Amino acid sequence: MLASHRTTQIHFIDISRSDNIEFVSNERSRRLVGDFWKARCRPPGVISLERDTPELARTYEQAGILQFHHGKFLVGPLALKSGDRVLDIGAGTGRLTEFVAGLVGPDGRVIGIDPLENRIAIASLRVSKTLTFDVGRAEDLSRFGSAEFDAVYLNSVFHWIACKRQALREIERVLKPGGRIGLNVQDPTKPHESRTLLRQAIERAGFGERSGEPRRVLGATDDELKALFAETGFVDYRSDLRSLVDVHGDVDSVLGWSEASAFGNFLGGFSLTERQAIDEAFAALVESKRTPEGLRLERYLRFAFARKPGSQTTPSAS
Repeated sequence: MLASHRTTQIHFIDISRSDNIEFVSNERSRRLVGDFWKARCRPPGVISLERDTPELARTYEQAGILQFHHGKFLVGPLALKSGDRVLDIGAGTGRLTEFVAGLVGPDGRVIGIDPLENRIAIASLRVSKTLTFDVGRAEDLSRFGSAEFDAVYLNSVFHWIACKRQALREIERVLKPGGRIGLNVQDPTKPHESRTLLRQAIERAGFGERSGEPRRVLGATDDELKALFAETGFVDYRSDLRSLVDVHGDVDSVLGWSEASAFGNFLGGFSLTERQAIDEAFAALVESKRTPEGLRLERYLRFAFARKPGSQTTPSAS
């Protein structure tokens, strides 16, 4: 079970102002608020949650060890301890969430949320006494009370969130004083190698005017993150850009993982015929990255940490 639900009223005074919405936690009102943020915060044609499928979710679970290892780099500096209450936003199929539940032990509690029902269906197979999952969005954490969590993290999720400021406001609210936040995000100044090669492949396939379509992740630079954290009340911000290496056996593995991790948004805007032409060009380009171990591709994530002002000790960044 999630945190106990409270029933209050919701008042829409001016929907263009997020500070005029009083969030509530009864089921019907949560849906109204969720629909509001979904309509307001997703720019048309940029990112579609509707492109996810059960097959993509299964591929993500099978190949998700890549994301899992990157996530371990994220949760380490949060200095989680036995008994902590932790929220995983964008939990996917729950592999990292399950790992974190082991860190906080039988006296802790970990909740994973994700807007993709297909991913949560797989994650729910991992449920235990201290680990639960539910469908949910970063922009609306109204099901949770204020000061409920010791730590919140977002593993390769923040670049999919359009309303970043609203998400951070909600996270700040549900964190305890001194609570920690950690996230990793694509930095637009350093795109993944796979995305750079994909742009080149699209151009080679004759669709140069559309080469920007698969790059529509909503990344953030260090300066942008620093400003967002400050505006939403966090302190002790720090970040660093890290290079992470993925090794794939073949180009199908690269494409499958890329499409699954982007829940259908990697090449989702192209027709089947267009995709076949792009896939051929992409395969030729990716072969230049082959090593004895396989296809070696670098991706780059900015890891950022901060805390809510309060009495807890700031964890080490090591």
